[in-house]
Amino acid sequence: MNEDIRNIKSPSRSPQRVRNYNILREILLGFIVLSILNMAISYLFYTPKMHHIAAENRELVLKYELLEERIRSMQSKVAEIQHRDRHVYRSLFSVDTLNIAGVYTPYPKSKYAELQNDEYSALMTSTWLSLDALTRQTYAASVSMDELQVLAKNKESMASAIPAIWPIDRTKLKAFYAFGVRKKHPIYKTRRMHKGVDMSTNYGVPVYATGDGVVEKTEQGKRRRGYGRQILINHSFGYKTRYAHLLKMFVKEGDIVKRGQLIGEVGSTGGSTGPHLHYEVIYLGRNVNPVNYFNRNMTSDEYRQLMENTKYNTDLEIVEN
Repeated sequence: MNEDIRNIKSPSRSPQRVRNYNILREILLGFIVLSILNMAISYLFYTPKMHHIAAENRELVLKYELLEERIRSMQSKVAEIQHRDRHVYRSLFSVDTLNIAGVYTPYPKSKYAELQNDEYSALMTSTWLSLDALTRQTYAASVSMDELQVLAKNKESMASAIPAIWPIDRTKLKAFYAFGVRKKHPIYKTRRMHKGVDMSTNYGVPVYATGDGVVEKTEQGKRRRGYGRQILINHSFGYKTRYAHLLKMFVKEGDIVKRGQLIGEVGSTGGSTGPHLHYEVIYLGRNVNPVNYFNRNMTSDEYRQLMENTKYNTDLEIVEN
Protein backbone atom coordinates (compact mmCIF):
# COMPACT_ATOMS: atom_id res chain seq x y z
CA MET A 1 0.00 0.00 0.00
CA ASN A 2 2.87 2.37 0.78
CA GLU A 3 4.29 1.64 -2.59
CA ASP A 4 1.03 2.56 -4.24
CA ILE A 5 1.00 5.87 -2.40
CA ARG A 6 4.55 6.69 -3.62
CA ASN A 7 3.48 5.86 -7.15
CA ILE A 8 0.60 8.26 -6.87
CA LYS A 9 2.70 11.20 -5.48
CA SER A 10 5.72 10.90 -7.80
CA PRO A 11 4.03 12.11 -10.99
CA SER A 12 3.17 15.41 -9.27
CA ARG A 13 6.93 16.23 -8.86
CA SER A 14 7.80 16.05 -12.54
CA PRO A 15 5.61 18.96 -13.68
CA GLN A 16 7.14 21.15 -10.94
CA ARG A 17 10.67 20.51 -12.19
CA VAL A 18 9.57 21.22 -15.73
CA ARG A 19 8.05 24.52 -14.67
CA ASN A 20 11.24 25.47 -12.82
CA TYR A 21 13.30 24.57 -15.86
CA ASN A 22 11.08 26.63 -18.14
CA ILE A 23 11.30 29.64 -15.83
CA LEU A 24 15.10 29.40 -15.69
CA ARG A 25 15.31 29.05 -19.45
CA GLU A 26 13.12 32.09 -19.97
CA ILE A 27 15.28 34.11 -17.59
CA LEU A 28 18.46 33.09 -19.42
CA LEU A 29 16.95 33.78 -22.81
CA GLY A 30 15.77 37.16 -21.59
CA PHE A 31 19.22 38.01 -20.28
CA ILE A 32 20.81 37.02 -23.59
CA VAL A 33 18.28 39.05 -25.57
CA LEU A 34 18.78 42.05 -23.33
CA SER A 35 22.57 41.76 -23.69
CA ILE A 36 22.30 41.61 -27.46
CA LEU A 37 19.94 44.57 -27.48
CA ASN A 38 22.27 46.51 -25.20
CA MET A 39 25.20 45.82 -27.51
CA ALA A 40 23.18 46.79 -30.56
CA ILE A 41 21.96 49.98 -28.94
CA SER A 42 25.47 50.84 -27.77
CA TYR A 43 26.78 50.29 -31.27
CA LEU A 44 24.01 52.05 -33.13
CA PHE A 45 22.98 54.79 -30.73
CA TYR A 46 24.76 57.43 -28.59
CA THR A 47 24.34 56.15 -25.03
CA PRO A 48 24.95 58.09 -21.79
CA LYS A 49 28.08 56.02 -21.21
CA MET A 50 29.41 56.91 -24.63
CA HIS A 51 28.56 60.52 -23.98
CA HIS A 52 30.57 60.39 -20.75
CA ILE A 53 33.57 58.79 -22.51
CA ALA A 54 33.46 61.37 -25.32
CA ALA A 55 33.35 64.16 -22.77
CA GLU A 56 36.41 62.72 -21.02
CA ASN A 57 38.25 62.48 -24.36
CA ARG A 58 37.45 66.10 -25.20
CA GLU A 59 38.72 67.15 -21.79
CA LEU A 60 41.91 65.13 -22.33
CA VAL A 61 42.52 66.74 -25.73
CA LEU A 62 41.96 70.17 -24.20
CA LYS A 63 44.50 69.42 -21.46
CA TYR A 64 47.07 68.34 -24.05
CA GLU A 65 46.47 71.52 -26.03
CA LEU A 66 46.88 73.62 -22.89
CA LEU A 67 50.05 71.70 -22.05
CA GLU A 68 51.48 72.34 -25.53
CA GLU A 69 50.68 76.04 -25.16
CA ARG A 70 52.43 76.08 -21.77
CA ILE A 71 55.46 74.30 -23.27
CA ARG A 72 55.66 76.82 -26.13
CA SER A 73 55.49 79.66 -23.60
CA MET A 74 58.30 78.12 -21.54
CA GLN A 75 60.40 77.52 -24.67
CA SER A 76 60.02 81.18 -25.55
CA LYS A 77 61.16 82.24 -22.07
CA VAL A 78 64.15 79.89 -22.07
CA ALA A 79 65.09 81.10 -25.58
CA GLU A 80 65.03 84.67 -24.26
CA ILE A 81 67.33 83.68 -21.38
CA GLN A 82 69.68 81.96 -23.83
CA HIS A 83 69.72 85.05 -26.06
CA ARG A 84 70.72 87.24 -23.11
CA ASP A 85 73.25 84.61 -22.09
CA ARG A 86 74.94 84.62 -25.51
CA HIS A 87 74.69 88.29 -26.43
CA VAL A 88 74.76 90.10 -23.09
CA TYR A 89 76.11 88.10 -20.15
CA ARG A 90 78.89 86.32 -22.03
CA SER A 91 79.87 89.53 -23.79
CA LEU A 92 80.26 91.19 -20.40
CA PHE A 93 82.55 88.40 -19.27
CA SER A 94 84.25 88.12 -22.68
CA VAL A 95 83.65 84.38 -22.95
CA ASP A 96 82.45 82.18 -25.79
CA THR A 97 79.03 80.59 -26.03
CA LEU A 98 78.86 77.33 -24.12
CA ASN A 99 78.75 74.31 -26.41
CA ILE A 100 77.49 71.02 -24.90
CA ALA A 101 77.97 68.21 -27.40
CA GLY A 102 74.76 66.37 -28.23
CA VAL A 103 72.53 68.37 -25.90
CA TYR A 104 70.07 69.20 -28.70
CA THR A 105 70.13 65.75 -30.31
CA PRO A 106 66.53 64.40 -30.36
CA TYR A 107 65.71 61.19 -28.54
CA PRO A 108 65.28 58.06 -30.71
CA LYS A 109 61.83 57.41 -32.16
CA SER A 110 61.66 54.16 -30.20
CA LYS A 111 60.98 56.22 -27.06
CA TYR A 112 57.56 57.15 -28.45
CA ALA A 113 56.73 53.79 -30.04
CA GLU A 114 54.11 52.91 -27.40
CA LEU A 115 52.03 55.92 -28.42
CA GLN A 116 51.70 54.97 -32.08
CA ASN A 117 48.63 52.69 -31.79
CA ASP A 118 46.47 55.18 -29.93
CA GLU A 119 43.72 57.24 -31.53
CA TYR A 120 45.42 60.39 -30.25
CA SER A 121 48.98 59.28 -30.96
CA ALA A 122 49.81 62.32 -33.14
CA LEU A 123 48.77 64.74 -30.39
CA MET A 124 50.55 62.85 -27.61
CA THR A 125 53.75 62.31 -29.62
CA SER A 126 53.89 65.97 -30.62
CA THR A 127 53.49 67.04 -26.99
CA TRP A 128 56.17 64.67 -25.75
CA LEU A 129 58.58 65.81 -28.46
CA SER A 130 58.07 69.43 -27.41
CA LEU A 131 58.44 68.58 -23.73
CA ASP A 132 61.66 66.64 -24.30
CA ALA A 133 63.07 69.47 -26.42
CA LEU A 134 62.24 71.94 -23.64
CA THR A 135 64.01 69.68 -21.13
CA ARG A 136 67.21 69.70 -23.20
CA GLN A 137 66.96 73.44 -23.80
CA THR A 138 66.48 74.10 -20.07
CA TYR A 139 69.41 71.87 -19.17
CA ALA A 140 71.74 73.74 -21.54
CA ALA A 141 70.60 77.10 -20.16
CA SER A 142 71.04 75.88 -16.58
CA VAL A 143 74.61 74.67 -17.18
CA SER A 144 75.48 77.95 -18.89
CA MET A 145 74.06 80.03 -16.05
CA ASP A 146 75.97 77.94 -13.50
CA GLU A 147 79.17 78.72 -15.41
CA LEU A 148 78.34 82.43 -15.54
CA GLN A 149 77.78 82.42 -11.79
CA VAL A 150 81.30 81.08 -11.27
CA LEU A 151 82.69 83.63 -13.72
CA ALA A 152 80.94 86.46 -11.88
CA LYS A 153 82.65 85.45 -8.62
CA ASN A 154 86.05 85.41 -10.35
CA LYS A 155 85.57 88.32 -12.75
CA GLU A 156 88.75 90.17 -11.77
CA SER A 157 91.12 87.24 -12.19
CA MET A 158 89.22 86.06 -15.28
CA ALA A 159 89.62 89.46 -16.95
CA SER A 160 93.40 89.07 -16.96
CA ALA A 161 93.33 85.38 -17.87
CA ILE A 162 91.22 85.42 -21.04
CA PRO A 163 93.33 85.74 -24.25
CA ALA A 164 92.85 89.37 -25.24
CA ILE A 165 95.95 90.70 -27.01
CA TRP A 166 97.94 89.89 -30.13
CA PRO A 167 100.70 87.31 -29.58
CA ILE A 168 103.07 89.31 -31.81
CA ASP A 169 103.59 92.97 -32.66
CA ARG A 170 101.00 93.73 -35.34
CA THR A 171 103.40 96.09 -37.11
CA LYS A 172 105.62 93.05 -37.86
CA LEU A 173 102.78 91.14 -39.55
CA LYS A 174 103.28 90.32 -43.25
CA ALA A 175 100.31 88.05 -43.95
CA PHE A 176 97.42 86.57 -42.00
CA TYR A 177 95.83 83.18 -42.71
CA ALA A 178 92.35 82.40 -41.46
CA PHE A 179 90.84 79.93 -39.02
CA GLY A 180 88.50 77.30 -40.50
CA VAL A 181 88.26 74.40 -42.91
CA ARG A 182 90.76 74.31 -45.76
CA LYS A 183 89.29 72.94 -48.95
CA LYS A 184 92.63 71.39 -49.83
CA HIS A 185 95.54 71.04 -47.42
CA PRO A 186 98.83 72.15 -49.06
CA ILE A 187 100.76 69.07 -47.92
CA TYR A 188 98.19 66.32 -47.45
CA LYS A 189 95.97 67.42 -50.36
CA THR A 190 92.84 66.72 -48.33
CA ARG A 191 90.11 68.81 -46.70
CA ARG A 192 91.30 69.66 -43.19
CA MET A 193 90.39 71.92 -40.34
CA HIS A 194 92.83 74.77 -39.67
CA LYS A 195 92.53 75.03 -35.90
CA GLY A 196 94.15 78.44 -35.49
CA VAL A 197 95.47 81.42 -37.41
CA ASP A 198 98.87 81.82 -39.07
CA MET A 199 100.81 85.08 -38.75
CA SER A 200 103.54 85.39 -41.33
CA THR A 201 106.47 87.49 -40.10
CA ASN A 202 110.27 87.41 -39.73
CA TYR A 203 112.43 84.97 -37.82
CA GLY A 204 113.00 85.96 -34.21
CA VAL A 205 109.99 88.24 -33.82
CA PRO A 206 108.97 88.14 -30.10
CA VAL A 207 105.95 86.03 -29.10
CA TYR A 208 103.92 87.10 -26.06
CA ALA A 209 101.45 85.31 -23.78
CA THR A 210 97.97 86.64 -24.54
CA GLY A 211 96.63 86.11 -21.02
CA ASP A 212 97.67 85.12 -17.49
CA GLY A 213 98.11 81.40 -16.98
CA VAL A 214 100.35 78.42 -16.36
CA VAL A 215 102.50 76.74 -19.01
CA GLU A 216 100.86 73.35 -19.40
CA LYS A 217 103.20 71.91 -22.03
CA THR A 218 106.29 72.72 -24.08
CA GLU A 219 107.41 70.52 -26.96
CA GLN A 220 110.36 70.38 -29.32
CA GLY A 221 108.18 68.61 -31.90
CA LYS A 222 109.09 66.62 -34.99
CA ARG A 223 111.21 67.63 -37.93
CA ARG A 224 109.11 68.81 -40.89
CA ARG A 225 105.85 67.64 -39.31
CA GLY A 226 103.35 68.90 -36.79
CA TYR A 227 103.61 72.00 -34.65
CA GLY A 228 107.37 71.93 -34.17
CA ARG A 229 108.46 73.81 -31.06
CA GLN A 230 105.28 74.80 -29.26
CA ILE A 231 103.97 76.20 -25.98
CA LEU A 232 100.52 75.42 -24.55
CA ILE A 233 99.27 77.77 -21.82
CA ASN A 234 96.33 76.98 -19.53
CA HIS A 235 94.55 80.22 -18.60
CA SER A 236 91.85 78.54 -16.46
CA PHE A 237 88.14 79.38 -16.94
CA GLY A 238 88.15 76.86 -19.80
CA TYR A 239 90.74 78.71 -21.93
CA LYS A 240 94.04 77.52 -23.38
CA THR A 241 96.31 79.00 -26.06
CA ARG A 242 98.88 77.35 -28.32
CA TYR A 243 101.95 79.02 -29.88
CA ALA A 244 103.58 76.81 -32.53
CA HIS A 245 106.51 76.62 -35.00
CA LEU A 246 108.68 78.63 -32.59
CA LEU A 247 112.38 79.28 -33.06
CA LYS A 248 113.02 79.63 -29.32
CA MET A 249 111.04 79.03 -26.12
CA PHE A 250 111.73 81.05 -22.97
CA VAL A 251 109.39 79.22 -20.59
CA LYS A 252 109.03 75.67 -19.34
CA GLU A 253 106.18 73.49 -18.07
CA GLY A 254 104.74 74.75 -14.78
CA ASP A 255 105.88 78.36 -15.23
CA ILE A 256 103.37 81.06 -14.29
CA VAL A 257 103.08 83.67 -17.04
CA LYS A 258 101.40 87.07 -17.27
CA ARG A 259 99.65 88.69 -20.20
CA GLY A 260 102.21 90.37 -22.44
CA GLN A 261 105.14 88.32 -21.10
CA LEU A 262 107.76 87.25 -23.66
CA ILE A 263 107.57 83.46 -24.04
CA GLY A 264 109.32 82.73 -27.35
CA GLU A 265 110.39 83.79 -30.82
CA VAL A 266 108.83 83.18 -34.23
CA GLY A 267 110.42 80.37 -36.24
CA SER A 268 109.65 77.75 -38.86
CA THR A 269 110.00 74.45 -37.01
CA GLY A 270 107.83 71.38 -37.65
CA GLY A 271 105.55 71.29 -40.69
CA SER A 272 106.36 74.76 -41.97
CA THR A 273 108.12 76.25 -44.99
CA GLY A 274 108.47 79.82 -43.77
CA PRO A 275 108.70 81.84 -40.56
CA HIS A 276 105.30 82.35 -38.95
CA LEU A 277 103.39 81.87 -35.70
CA HIS A 278 100.55 79.38 -35.60
CA TYR A 279 98.27 80.59 -32.80
CA GLU A 280 95.24 78.80 -31.34
CA VAL A 281 92.59 79.67 -28.78
CA ILE A 282 90.94 76.63 -27.18
CA TYR A 283 87.76 77.00 -25.12
CA LEU A 284 86.36 74.02 -23.17
CA GLY A 285 88.40 71.68 -25.33
CA ARG A 286 87.14 73.15 -28.61
CA ASN A 287 89.16 75.35 -30.96
CA VAL A 288 87.57 78.76 -31.51
CA ASN A 289 88.44 81.60 -33.86
CA PRO A 290 91.27 83.70 -32.35
CA VAL A 291 90.16 86.70 -34.41
CA ASN A 292 87.21 87.10 -32.03
CA TYR A 293 89.76 87.90 -29.31
CA PHE A 294 91.97 90.19 -31.38
CA ASN A 295 88.88 92.33 -31.91
CA ARG A 296 88.97 93.33 -28.26
CA ASN A 297 91.98 95.59 -28.55
CA MET A 298 91.40 96.81 -32.11
CA THR A 299 89.41 99.67 -33.55
CA SER A 300 86.62 98.91 -36.02
CA ASP A 301 88.77 100.17 -38.90
CA GLU A 302 91.73 98.00 -37.85
CA TYR A 303 89.51 94.96 -37.54
CA ARG A 304 87.91 95.56 -40.95
CA GLN A 305 91.31 96.00 -42.57
CA LEU A 306 92.55 92.75 -41.02
CA MET A 307 89.55 90.89 -42.40
CA GLU A 308 90.09 92.37 -45.84
CA ASN A 309 93.72 91.25 -45.83
CA THR A 310 93.02 87.80 -44.40
CA LYS A 311 93.96 84.99 -46.77
CA TYR A 312 91.44 82.18 -47.16
CA ASN A 313 92.99 80.32 -50.08
CA THR A 314 94.77 77.00 -49.75
CA ASP A 315 97.87 77.85 -51.81
CA LEU A 316 99.87 78.81 -48.72
CA GLU A 317 103.55 79.50 -48.46
CA ILE A 318 103.17 78.64 -44.78
CA VAL A 319 102.33 75.05 -44.01
CA GLU A 320 101.60 73.26 -40.77
CA ASN A 321 99.74 70.15 -39.66
